[in-house]
Amino acid sequence: MLESSKVASKEAVYRTMRALEPRNIATHLVDNGEQALEKLVELVPRQAEVYISTSATLDTIGYTTFMKEKPDYTNLTEGYQSEADPVKKRELLRRVLTADYYIGSVQAIAETGEVFVASASGSQLAPYVFGPSHVIWVVGTRKIAPTFEDAIERTRGYTLEQHHRWMEGGEANQFPSAS
Repeated sequence: MLESSKVASKEAVYRTMRALEPRNIATHLVDNGEQALEKLVELVPRQAEVYISTSATLDTIGYTTFMKEKPDYTNLTEGYQSEADPVKKRELLRRVLTADYYIGSVQAIAETGEVFVASASGSQLAPYVFGPSHVIWVVGTRKIAPTFEDAIERTRGYTLEQHHRWMEGGEANQFPSAS
């Protein structure tokens, strides 16, 4: 079984970055969560319309909290998650799908450049592929897998187990849905 908590080597990180380039995925390498937060704040301009996908990675680096405390961004996440009216929620979802910035993470990246996303509701799949002007993924080096097969194993094993525990812990309502 793939060791999911192992930090990828510097060489593996560089191989992965090089493999992402021909797929039109720009990369930025930082040393820690604090620098990741700084880089993300630098990349997303003030006044931008932003949606933040549910992500333990974004929570860990402090970006979710940062966005809740900054009124100089249009934070679509807050409005979408708190809206009770199904008609209004659907309209907010349309805005989410065309946001200036959609911020999230992925479950695994193979060193060969394939990116893996597993989603409880499927809500981030469309924006990751089409819609928002900019999609930014914050990905820790523990999510880098040596091969395509290892990335599938990480996604099906470790990641889905974590998401299952997360949802059973009463946090299922944090996942946006299209209802």
